Amino acid sequence: MIDCQRDLFDIPEDVAYLNTAYMSPLMNSVVEAIDKGSRLKARPWTLKIDHFYQDVHIARSLFSELLKTTSQNVAIIPSASYGLQIAANNIKIDNGSKILVLENQFPSNVYPWRRAAKINNAQIVTITIPEQEAATQYILDQMDETVSVVAVPNILWTNGSLVGLKEISRKCREMDAELVLDLTQSAGAFYIDLTEIDPAFAITANYKWMLGPYTTGFLYVSSRYLEGTPLEEGWIQRKDSKDFANLVNYQDCYEDGAIRYDMGQRSNFALIPGVVAALKQIKKWGIKNIESTLYHQSISVSEKLKKLGLTVSEPKNRGPHFIGAKLPKGAPENILEALSIEKIYLSERGGSLRITPHLWNNNNDFDRLETVLSKLL
Repeated sequence: MIDCQRDLFDIPEDVAYLNTAYMSPLMNSVVEAIDKGSRLKARPWTLKIDHFYQDVHIARSLFSELLKTTSQNVAIIPSASYGLQIAANNIKIDNGSKILVLENQFPSNVYPWRRAAKINNAQIVTITIPEQEAATQYILDQMDETVSVVAVPNILWTNGSLVGLKEISRKCREMDAELVLDLTQSAGAFYIDLTEIDPAFAITANYKWMLGPYTTGFLYVSSRYLEGTPLEEGWIQRKDSKDFANLVNYQDCYEDGAIRYDMGQRSNFALIPGVVAALKQIKKWGIKNIESTLYHQSISVSEKLKKLGLTVSEPKNRGPHFIGAKLPKGAPENILEALSIEKIYLSERGGSLRITPHLWNNNNDFDRLETVLSKLL
């Protein structure tokens, strides 16, 4: 268990921020790293060629270590949609085959597959997950030899419904289907071994559980797709790109590994240092320790919510860091506004309160949530 880490963040004592699934606050160390990087750009004569490469390399290495893969299989991306479009462009989708998605999954992992289905005369199959249940078995029940792609999250963003990655990965291999994962609501707070799961592609945006700045993210690329086609054709992804004086000697060969998929202007001198600072702190805590701490938090908060008449799914059916609490009938429509007046911040998705605390939260936050909800319900 990790003690409360509120002192690492700029969160006033009277604020109960329980909304990591929406957007995490930045740690003070991350803000300082971003500020330092921005000031480097303010004095461009101090920029060296190594500045284009060093922090990107460190970020790639830290991410790969945390998610149990190699830096060779990791690309730098700006968003979930960017990485998922790369996946949709590179996976072969058979004519008439099926692409599986979940009902209400995040749009960035739906729109690329709609386009791909239209181009390849494939069928999108949308799987409905009953409230308070895990998604795993419902996905497995839809998988057969007609499925070409399973494009799903690890944790459903609306209510925390769990997708068992090992089981889905195993079934994909049996059915010769490709697995594409959106890990944005799990990476950084939930132990994931990408080498073991080996999806075709997996993305994460950094601004939630990775505790990083907006417009940064990572793309895992299976070794079988390292020779694929990137979304854009940049110069820094090519062999010998460090030789600035000879960049006009155009080079068809990419650097080895997943670097070909890196976004343009990946060497963001402000944001990438912030990503590195966040990853270093996550590594220091340890993802298994984070997961365990947030799990125990969620159990405690869930008990409080049940006493107030909210319906909370069993721990085995949801992410250990994620609570989707179904509101009772007659709950006020302006409940989020009423909570925010008391400086309690969370989300509502589909008639459920989405409560996603983190290491900055303390017992006072949870007690205040219980007290205010008891008055509103």
